[in-house]
Amino acid sequence: MFFLMRTACCRVFLYPFLGKMTEVWAELSAYEGEFDLEKENCILISSGKNWMEQAAKDQLLAVSRLPGVVKAVGLPDLHPGRIPVGTAVLSRGVLYPHLLGNDIGCGMSLFDTGVKKKKFKQEKWVSRLEAVRELEDIPFSNPYEEECPIRDLGTLGGGNHFAEFQCVERIYDQEAAGSLGLCADRILLLVHCGSRGYGQEILSRFWVPEGLADGSEQAEAYMAEHDRALRWAVRNRRAAAQKLLAWLGGASEPELLMDSCHNYLERTKDGLLHRKGSVSASKGAVVIPGSRGSLTYVCIPREDTAVSLNSLSHGAGRKWARSICKSRIDQKYDRDSIRCTGLKSRVVCHDTNLLFAEAPEAYKNVEQVMGVLQEYGQRIGGSL
Repeated sequence: MFFLMRTACCRVFLYPFLGKMTEVWAELSAYEGEFDLEKENCILISSGKNWMEQAAKDQLLAVSRLPGVVKAVGLPDLHPGRIPVGTAVLSRGVLYPHLLGNDIGCGMSLFDTGVKKKKFKQEKWVSRLEAVRELEDIPFSNPYEEECPIRDLGTLGGGNHFAEFQCVERIYDQEAAGSLGLCADRILLLVHCGSRGYGQEILSRFWVPEGLADGSEQAEAYMAEHDRALRWAVRNRRAAAQKLLAWLGGASEPELLMDSCHNYLERTKDGLLHRKGSVSASKGAVVIPGSRGSLTYVCIPREDTAVSLNSLSHGAGRKWARSICKSRIDQKYDRDSIRCTGLKSRVVCHDTNLLFAEAPEAYKNVEQVMGVLQEYGQRIGGSL
């Protein structure tokens, strides 16, 4: 078994409640004693090499000051948005629907397509996919008895949602890779999407600035809808994979290897844990993608991640706002080159503006994010 070496200590920046930043070096083996979770209610896990906007830190601090918030954690991929993305927030007595955002259940599903690498024909698949403008155009019937709240089941939506065919680049931990079903000779499919318009519908019905009192009728009604959205987000990812493979002539029932959600609320023994752009470190291996121009990593969580509220990064995190991307790199790419990457992969997308908004340059370095997670004690099982 091969394990990546980790440094003896992890540099962690703490934002105490009053907002003055301090810096500490904490031995990984002594995390439990280094942090009093009742005193330090805002923690940012990062390092000097991992660039992070001040606006993201300010947003995290603001969230930590919401009534009922016990602790707010920023992960290495933290970046600003309507609310900070890359966070885990623990509250007691009150839950905040807006901390999850409108895409409840958004997450990553990694599938084994059943297609062997030697059978993969890139140009043939690209040509076939370019014939479809949207996944909505591929017919699909709801296979579940429950009525579907998603208008077009098996669709990705806009923004940074994607479906990416991948293969194993490198295995770092043979035992972990074997247990996860990662096969070096297979084509894999990573799907990133959520509950589509259903999540927005839920947020619009339940959002109030002061949050919802835990145990109230409104809170219970929200959680019922929230749990339904989680269920259908997983089904939506599977349906998208089924659609794609059926269209390409592959197996209609891809094998699910990993699934992790990064926008959801979890009831824990300590309180209400809101995750926005962060995944659970308590449910096994997780997939952490970068941009379309970088590799995806399989992360093996360590046993004790209490300091980060048992949460890990969900990706690389944005570096540029979508509104400025095209103006910054318009001269670098033409219509064809924007659809290719440094990894020699091809991008199929009919929206040129979206191609620029989601260009690799718009994202932070995922290797730096993974480096911070390794310092924090996590293992890399492989790269895709």
